[in-house]
Amino acid sequence: MKKNYSKLPLRKGVGIVLLNDKNKVFVAKRIDNPKNFWQMPQGGVDGPEDYYEAALRELKEETSVVSVELIQEIDKKLTYILPNHLIGIIWKGRFKGQIQKWFVMRFIGNESEINIKTKKPEFLDWKWIDLEDLTKIAVNFKLDVYTKLKQEVSKILN
Repeated sequence: MKKNYSKLPLRKGVGIVLLNDKNKVFVAKRIDNPKNFWQMPQGGVDGPEDYYEAALRELKEETSVVSVELIQEIDKKLTYILPNHLIGIIWKGRFKGQIQKWFVMRFIGNESEINIKTKKPEFLDWKWIDLEDLTKIAVNFKLDVYTKLKQEVSKILN
């Protein structure tokens, strides 16, 4: 019998579009999905935590990066729904997807600051890519979010 996941809530989350001095975007390959899918740093908001504080915390937890400047907060929250085969597995089955607040940030540190071998590593590898390629590297269920982000970041940079 199929479970009905439509009643599950969305997880409150944040995402970071991290740009280097050449406006290339930081992406990393997930440990739990070793296929050729990459993503930007993102994660959940803890309780009363402010979105921006959560974004800075997640960025540090996932990449060790702290040397950033906020360029702009994306106005609209973006949502994705997990595919059925992942609902019930990810986030211990408590959520059907995420509603995320995204922040565009400039990395102002030295690349030696970037370290994905953290206490609880989420990534196998990382790289800088052209904004244009963002939708080529995303997992299918995040494609809509990445398409919107590509448009928003293009507007900000132009």
